Amino acid sequence: MSMPATAPESKHPHTATVDRAPVAEAEDVHQPFIPASQDIPELTPVPLIVGALLGILFGASSTYLVLKVGLTVSASIPVAVLSITIFRAFTKVFGVRRATILENNITQTTGSAGESIAFGLGVTMPALLILGYNMEFSQLIVVAVLGGLLGILLMIPLRRALIVKEAKTLVYPEGTACAEVLIAGEKGGTTAKTVFAGLGIGSVFALCTKAFGFFKDTPAKVFGKPYEGGNISLEAGPELLGVGYIIGTRIACTMGAGGILAALVLAPMIKLFGGFTAQAIYPATTLIRDMSPKQIRDDYILYIGAGAVAAGGIISLFKSLPTIVGGAMRGMKSLSGGVGGARVQIPRTDRDIPLWVVGAGSLVLVVTCALVPSLKINILGSVLILVLGFLFVTVSSRLTGEVGSSSNPISGMTVATLLITSLIFFALGWVSAPYKIAALSVAAIACIAISNGGTTSQDLKTGYIVGATPARQQIAILVGSLSSALCLGLVILMLNDAGTVFARRDYPQVQFSGAEYAGREHLRGPDADRDRGEYNVVRLREPRGAVPAGKYLVDETGHIKYLEDPGINGQLERRDNGEEVKNKFTAPKPVLMSFIIEGIMSQRLPWGLVLLGVFISIVLELCGLSSLAFAVGVYLPVSTSTPIMVGGLVRWLVDRVRTRKLSGADADSGPGVLFSSGLIAGATVTGTVLAMLELSKTTRDALHGINLAEKLGRFAASDLVSFLLFLGLAAVLFLVASERLLGSPRDDRSPAG
Repeated sequence: MSMPATAPESKHPHTATVDRAPVAEAEDVHQPFIPASQDIPELTPVPLIVGALLGILFGASSTYLVLKVGLTVSASIPVAVLSITIFRAFTKVFGVRRATILENNITQTTGSAGESIAFGLGVTMPALLILGYNMEFSQLIVVAVLGGLLGILLMIPLRRALIVKEAKTLVYPEGTACAEVLIAGEKGGTTAKTVFAGLGIGSVFALCTKAFGFFKDTPAKVFGKPYEGGNISLEAGPELLGVGYIIGTRIACTMGAGGILAALVLAPMIKLFGGFTAQAIYPATTLIRDMSPKQIRDDYILYIGAGAVAAGGIISLFKSLPTIVGGAMRGMKSLSGGVGGARVQIPRTDRDIPLWVVGAGSLVLVVTCALVPSLKINILGSVLILVLGFLFVTVSSRLTGEVGSSSNPISGMTVATLLITSLIFFALGWVSAPYKIAALSVAAIACIAISNGGTTSQDLKTGYIVGATPARQQIAILVGSLSSALCLGLVILMLNDAGTVFARRDYPQVQFSGAEYAGREHLRGPDADRDRGEYNVVRLREPRGAVPAGKYLVDETGHIKYLEDPGINGQLERRDNGEEVKNKFTAPKPVLMSFIIEGIMSQRLPWGLVLLGVFISIVLELCGLSSLAFAVGVYLPVSTSTPIMVGGLVRWLVDRVRTRKLSGADADSGPGVLFSSGLIAGATVTGTVLAMLELSKTTRDALHGINLAEKLGRFAASDLVSFLLFLGLAAVLFLVASERLLGSPRDDRSPAG
């Protein structure tokens, strides 16, 4: 790393002359941490590269998390903390100058884009698999690049209106908290030990369950008579515990309540009343009395949960409409007052990427949408992306300033985009397969743009406080978005392949012809080594005789050879050789997207079960509860929602016993949130790496060789041992969050060596 020995300081403002409105009086009183008159090192190569790498790392972590539970957490604060620590280590080891606060800010700005890209991709594009289509690498890259860059470009004209002119009314809680962390790091304080402790513990815990088999990863209890069908389980996942703590007690417990309804109410009811029937009830093909709790969930409760999620998403959209419309109107009004006017000198801290670059870049991106064949987007779809993208990026940027990233209804705005697009296509009679893909592509690009627009506004708020140069930050997040977009699509595909099962199936009475083939494929993932042959692909939308709907590989005689069960939203948890598949993802948000498309354009769903879920959400709303959080809990396995609820309960306990109350920005960067962020990153990155290692026979055999579950016997298989160890992890989180362990990071002000 090559850096000058000292940071140069300019005694005169770095200015440029452009057409801009006169600076408002409120702006004159704002004094950033680094004044505009100081042009210290900022957009230098090393912070940019480190930020891009951290963005990819946290983006992979967020991808794993969004496929598992449909949620992500902001990466800005952990990236800022790690940046400060990494560059201090560089200073000690290599003797170079210490990184400036603006270079650390560039690192966190670049790194924050990964989480936004991961969320947008993860909640939309896997719906292709659920709809029965292939998810291609080229599709994922193009969608991620177009959406990520478009969101940033559309946000740039809003910066002065939202960040500067409304600095006192739009607080941007996560952005303000991140600025506090950077300023504390500049003064010598550090919070890195809390994040690193979480990273280490989360990684070790994940390795113990997923690699070494020291203890059971999911303790469970299935009830017998007179409560058949009832079951309760808990995945001992540090990432789920951390998510529950960060999202807070109310949402975490609401999700847990949804899981309890599914596992302890709906499943026993289906078993009780359906156990007397002498024939299978659609969509199942097995008698209910012979079904396990998992089969009941897969064949019935998933549809109920999906209906509840779809209804909850639409209800949350309509509840947010006044806020969305108000935010759009205020954003447009303030934007219209922020352009034009007299020619004035622009200080360094108020210089953006030129608007002509923004306009030309946005136009190129939108035209590209219509030219990429795999997206199936026509001119109308491109227009919808531009119009709805600009509208919702404006809304997202404003709402992020008002309520923060965690409460920003990005999913609701994505649902609105998909609803509008699907309804327009349906009205025009465009309901074939290419138009379904086009509708999803429009929603995916818009979702990523909306998510990245909100993240960009948070980063620009941080820069506004610390005294960054907006144009340099905008370049940094463009670089971060591009680097993450090029990598995270591959992460999704590899995670899906790691959990994909090719199961032998034999239906000699059913034969297919060439007209029904949809291409040719090889076996992928861990099953690829067992059969190197190439087969014809057949997708059944409806059951054909004894053959259930699904994707099949067919030999040259037209007979089914394999059922392809994807890793994302697949049902099979064991391979033909009996090996357990640990890399299945429930993907609740893509299920919502697929249900909207199928419900509007195909009108082919098990509507009885779906409507049960719809009315569950309506009842919850009438009771004053968040139906979407509850619905996600119904849809997710109870083993997933239970540890999230435990994390929320730890948060509740911490809030009542903490001697030094945290609020506002302190709460967003407090020890519990930092430790939980570390738990999430450590466990999810470890899980992602282990899943990818399963794709190679050599590494897969090595992983199986270090698994000690058989040697440890009853200890490794004990539900009680696993449950107690998870409670121990929850206790550690409580001790750290209540500042009884690791000390208070805010009191650590010792100079950095």
